[in-house]
Amino acid sequence: MHMADALISPAVGGTLWVATAGLIGYCSKKVKQDLDDKKIPLMGVIGAFIFAAQMINFTIPATGSSGHLGGGMILAILLGPYAAFLTMASVLTVQALFFADGGLLALGCNIFNLGFFPCFICYPLIYKSIVKDTPSSGAIMTGAVLSAVLGLQMGAFSVVLETLFSGISELPFTAFVMLMQPIHLAIGLVEGVTTAAVVMFVWKSRPEIITASISHGTGRGYSIGRVLAGFIIATVVVGGALSWFASSRPDGLEWAMFKTSGSEELAALEKGIHSSLAGIQEKTAFLPDYGFKTAEPPAGEEPAETWPSVNPGTSVSGLVGGLLTLCLSVLIGFIIKQRKASRT
Repeated sequence: MHMADALISPAVGGTLWVATAGLIGYCSKKVKQDLDDKKIPLMGVIGAFIFAAQMINFTIPATGSSGHLGGGMILAILLGPYAAFLTMASVLTVQALFFADGGLLALGCNIFNLGFFPCFICYPLIYKSIVKDTPSSGAIMTGAVLSAVLGLQMGAFSVVLETLFSGISELPFTAFVMLMQPIHLAIGLVEGVTTAAVVMFVWKSRPEIITASISHGTGRGYSIGRVLAGFIIATVVVGGALSWFASSRPDGLEWAMFKTSGSEELAALEKGIHSSLAGIQEKTAFLPDYGFKTAEPPAGEEPAETWPSVNPGTSVSGLVGGLLTLCLSVLIGFIIKQRKASRT
């Protein structure tokens, strides 16, 4: 559900950039109030895992489409909404800058769509209402599945609205929304089950992490080594090897665009801010589309696709992207920690 710049007008893109920047500032202030030493490494390793997990597109049967994990609810449940939003912003920024996944103009939209609804709508109003202050396995699983499904539905509808308000594409609202919502419902069900499974792993290993995020408490008095090790191993395995098995079918957004307009990608504007940002992204993305840069094939000749796509470029992208996300998330945490220390 990573939007490309071709869908977004400068006005809408700029507005969502400002909104997202405001949310990042607000979240930084809130995280500073209850930040502890355990939160910082958790932000890094869980963010790296979400980066790797988003590389795995899974096929949606009988549709010709695929989907991938959003990860917003996993982050919100394990880190709390404020640290989760900052971590999601780190994931999507690394993807856009270094892997050309999602446009730079649309980056604010993508962070908002994948971060705001899980962290600030579904987590407090749905998940916490179900789990309350005394979590149980049943409540956690129910809350995780339901909130993940609804969060993705809200994000998908937000994509449609942002496209509509931009007015630079020929995607009719009714047809677009009637395709976006059902396909992301199917994707959301997979995301919900995956979210519940990841959260249950942490709940079984260190339930204190779950309860601390609910109460905004600190992580003192218990070890998170097992959880950190589990996420690091999962990131290496998913990003380094399982990424070869990702579906090559168009994701939900691309599928809905194709069904509506006949094309999975819309041509970007060749002048103005769209062109300028595309030029910047071309220079910063050293592993575009999660692979090594290669020469364009001759006109009319498409490279043969195989599955699984055993590709060292994909493995390097998964590992490097996870490491970059970890570093950026940890850096954000340390900056907040230092600002807190300087004012005490």
